[in-house]
Amino acid sequence: MMIYLRNLLLILILFFSLNISSFGDAPPDPGGGPGGGAGPVGGGAPLGGGLLFLLTMSFGLGIKKIYLARKKLTE
Repeated sequence: MMIYLRNLLLILILFFSLNISSFGDAPPDPGGGPGGGAGPVGGGAPLGGGLLFLLTMSFGLGIKKIYLARKKLTE
């Protein structure tokens, strides 16, 4: 079981390290040209990263609860 948890932790670390590297992009063009008008609603804020974090953490919590429930049944 420890090998499984170690592998899961390794996968999560790799997943988040690859996800964090995407935040190093250059800022978007301010659009100061003629007829620029208003920008998009929300200013192009990255909403996907937070949702991905929430889903990953809830998945991890579910795995922990399943593990503890199975451990309790075997005792």
